[in-house]
Amino acid sequence: MVTINSMMCKGCGYCIKFCPKHILEMGKERSEKGHFYPVMTDADTCIGCAICALMCPEGAIEVSDDKAQA
Repeated sequence: MVTINSMMCKGCGYCIKFCPKHILEMGKERSEKGHFYPVMTDADTCIGCAICALMCPEGAIEVSDDKAQA
């Protein structure tokens, strides 16, 4: 399960670019700070590799193995 903190995200897109399963895409809503932020498109396909979290320069992504939080 990938959780993106929209208030910390600046919309750089690194998580989208480096996701090996291509399950992140830029959302259509802006955060309160005015940035578009990524959303997960298919939680069941996520392998929990945490590459998205590692690539995030803002530390805005948390990966857990609990899909029940969705």
